Amino acid sequence: MTVDHTRAPVLEALEDYRRKGRLSFTPPGHKQARGADPAVRDVLGDAVFLGDVLASGGLDDRLTRGRVLQRAQRLMADAVHAEHTFFSTCGSSLSVKAAMLSVAGPHEKLLIGRDAHKSVVSGLVLSGIEPVWVEPRWDAERHLAHPPSAADFEKAFEAHPDARGALVTSPTPYGTCADLRAIAEVCHRRSLPLIVDEAWGAHLPFHPDLPSWAMDAGADICVTSIHKMGSGLEQGSVFHLQGRLVPPALLGQRADLLGTTSPSALIFAGLDGWRRQMALRGKDLMGATLELAAEVRAAIEEIDGMHVNDRDDFCGPGLADDFDPLPVVIDLDGLGITGFQAADWLREHRGVDAHLVDHRRIGAQLTHGDDRETTGELLVALRDLARAAPGLERAPRVEVPPPDELRMAQALLPRDAFFGPAQDVPVTEAAGRVAAEMITPYPPGIPAVLPGERLTGPVLRYLRTGLAAGMHLPDPSDPELETIRVVARDAEGGV
Repeated sequence: MTVDHTRAPVLEALEDYRRKGRLSFTPPGHKQARGADPAVRDVLGDAVFLGDVLASGGLDDRLTRGRVLQRAQRLMADAVHAEHTFFSTCGSSLSVKAAMLSVAGPHEKLLIGRDAHKSVVSGLVLSGIEPVWVEPRWDAERHLAHPPSAADFEKAFEAHPDARGALVTSPTPYGTCADLRAIAEVCHRRSLPLIVDEAWGAHLPFHPDLPSWAMDAGADICVTSIHKMGSGLEQGSVFHLQGRLVPPALLGQRADLLGTTSPSALIFAGLDGWRRQMALRGKDLMGATLELAAEVRAAIEEIDGMHVNDRDDFCGPGLADDFDPLPVVIDLDGLGITGFQAADWLREHRGVDAHLVDHRRIGAQLTHGDDRETTGELLVALRDLARAAPGLERAPRVEVPPPDELRMAQALLPRDAFFGPAQDVPVTEAAGRVAAEMITPYPPGIPAVLPGERLTGPVLRYLRTGLAAGMHLPDPSDPELETIRVVARDAEGGV
């Protein structure tokens, strides 16, 4: 089939809808902005409402005979070397759940890197899949995790030969990557599928100097957030499929189970337009971005008290296998301030928002949307932060446990713990109890506590001291973490 990447089926359908002046007696109720509040129209502009039409009976006819979405998905698959692509308007949080449900079912085992995003844990809660946790490679000096190795997955399969497949996160929000080809080989020797949560890797297929992306490395399913490193709208995600281990119809069925019946044509349009942009100009755009990132990294390294984590920090024996330089991760240990303080100061005093924030780092995510003007403002703000740092109040110390104390035993399936009988107990009495909720420092959104894990003192101290220092914990039932939801005593047991 001839593929024409100058075409954008969703955008063309929206243009056609406007040109023909279609009159809709269907949702959405704003009726092409006419019914929208004028104050809302002033802020959002009418273009948002004009592009907000039904997917069927609007963007396409009621029987989708124009195959608008299907044509856009085929073009996306071709652009990134996949066999099948599915669009999601519910973010990669939906996409990764659909992928998990297409590989394993209730009480079946799935190997998962323990540095997985909270959306993966939510998938476990909803599905009843039994996780077999594969330990990340911990950097004890810098207190962060890198993806597990192929050898780690090999050992896990040997210990759990009944596992149905594996899931790994690569790149991480810190930009570190797994050897996906080697992990795929571990899975495929057993005729089992590999899922890659590549939410941070939308840009990877478009430049040879970036780490290999999941489809090229042989993964079976890959989940990608176009809104993160691409130029799609928030919630715009795609998941790709290749090979014969997961039937396309099955993956589509699982996605339909979770997805909305009212998908946003605006988000579809963002995905479609980004694919066209990258298929036609991606290599040039990403090449310029890589050059800009190198300049920014060198400039930040010259600021006293700041260190930009690079390949030498993150890659090597016992660490990550590869490295994406676009998440510019800045270690602030030399300034004596936390990432929480730095992020708050930059937003309040310089109008600059950092992305990744932890007890000693901030992350400045660069994409093809940046240029020397935006990065120039970033550098000025960082230099000002370095000058202001000595005058900032000393932050409370975050008690980060060593790797061997950070992991907790999985005593119950996440679903059983989350939905079973539970009670709230004071945090001072929670050690030894089984968690019935998720507790996730955010960003980057990797849970420190999972439903079903037996709580320990070191992890509880980490969360309590982190909260006091400015850590954001969006999901516990008690935002102040005075109490924690735990499994009722008579419901505790073993997997």
